[in-house]
Amino acid sequence: MGIVLKQSFKNTIFIYLGFVIGGINTLFLYTHFLGGKYFGLATFLLSTSNILMPLIALGVHHTIIKFYSSYFTKVEQDKFLTSVLFLPLLVAIPMGYVGNLFYEEISNYLSINNPIIKNYTFVIYLIAFTCAYFEVFYAWARVQFHSVFGNVLKELWNRVVVMLLLFAVYFQWISKEDFIYYLTGFYFLRMFVMMSYAFYLYFPKFTFSKPENFSEILRYSLYIIMAGSAGAIILDIDKFMIPGKEAIEQAAYYSVAVFIGSFIEAPSRAMMNILQPLTSKTLNEENTKEVASLYKKSSINLLLISGLFFVLINANVNQLFNLLPQQYAGGELVVFMISFVKMYNGFLGNNGAIINNSKYYKITLPYSFMMAISVYALNTLFYYQLNMGTDGLALATLIVIFFANTGKLLFVKRKFAMTPFTDKSWSMIGVIAILYVVFNFWDFPLHDIYLWKIPIHQTINILLKSILITGIYFYLVIKLQISDEISRLSKRFQR
Repeated sequence: MGIVLKQSFKNTIFIYLGFVIGGINTLFLYTHFLGGKYFGLATFLLSTSNILMPLIALGVHHTIIKFYSSYFTKVEQDKFLTSVLFLPLLVAIPMGYVGNLFYEEISNYLSINNPIIKNYTFVIYLIAFTCAYFEVFYAWARVQFHSVFGNVLKELWNRVVVMLLLFAVYFQWISKEDFIYYLTGFYFLRMFVMMSYAFYLYFPKFTFSKPENFSEILRYSLYIIMAGSAGAIILDIDKFMIPGKEAIEQAAYYSVAVFIGSFIEAPSRAMMNILQPLTSKTLNEENTKEVASLYKKSSINLLLISGLFFVLINANVNQLFNLLPQQYAGGELVVFMISFVKMYNGFLGNNGAIINNSKYYKITLPYSFMMAISVYALNTLFYYQLNMGTDGLALATLIVIFFANTGKLLFVKRKFAMTPFTDKSWSMIGVIAILYVVFNFWDFPLHDIYLWKIPIHQTINILLKSILITGIYFYLVIKLQISDEISRLSKRFQR
């Protein structure tokens, strides 16, 4: 776990820095500088491009991670990288042509209830294309075990750009209408920067020769593209469906609650950047003992960190919503459901990486399609028919991801005879549950504290409560010796 923890630590810093900047953007700058309409528009366009992106990428970013470590000579590696580099164009070019041919019909359909979408429909394709090739070159860097720079581009670049553009809107250097166009341009620039870095790490000798297992590569890519597309639907279909029923501003309000709840997934994203290629390597080497070790260690450490943020977020969520404009209030239940399912994802460690990079990868397709169909059906039931509002959208996400991931957990147990659980897992769950119950319904009795006529009692409450929870949490973790890595770190500081 040495290289995992080292790069994961760096990645976690940048991811949380990105989340901090994203939090400032989402909770304050978007809401005050751009307004609900254009915030909702940006949310819709980006979510729709996320649904489209896996289809354009053709699964190549996953294919690189799975197969690269199976080649042992530069000639074989060059054949492989050359053959997969241009595969996304097989989808991107025809899709762009068809989209241009039927642009009027597509844009009219998407903008039935919100006409503002019509003039920006083409942005969906452009952002999806740049994100697809960004992921390809990011995977290119990750298989060289260099994930940090790409992680900075992925987590920080867009959020810093958004912050700068929002201030540009505030100072009237650009208009709200132009905000989306400038953002699209920076997505292109990010893609080219990632491409340059990937080629700097490893520049192949381009060849027209295909690797001997090209048919297997293509077959894997087709399975993963369909699974990835279904997975993207699960994550972003809710924000896509909102403008079909309500004003586009509602997508902005919902995205704020989802962002708050998703804050806890940062350590998972950081660790997976390096765990995925390592898992692929150990599986290719048939080192099942190391796979099992990675599985258990990733699970307990991710549960430890994500559990802390689960408690912190839900214990402070009421005070946090009090800091926002009134129209954003009422998302506490959404935050709980999204944060719970993100914590559960962390609890499963590198479960998904084990399946995706093993000979059983085909199982991801039926799983993903069942999840996509289920989440669409439940969204339709809860949101359109039962009128449960955005709480219904979050509930659908919780139900589908929880049961699907539990199914994957049982699948790995059956096929690999391993689980991520240890005795410490249940101790960790107990700590999280107790602290959540104790602190969720209690606040410091602070009221009407102002600084230059600005109410700050909510902010003080959040800070004091967070410090208290964090101190108790890590005291219990160290006392119960839940994580070997945390225990070693604490002993080093004690010296």
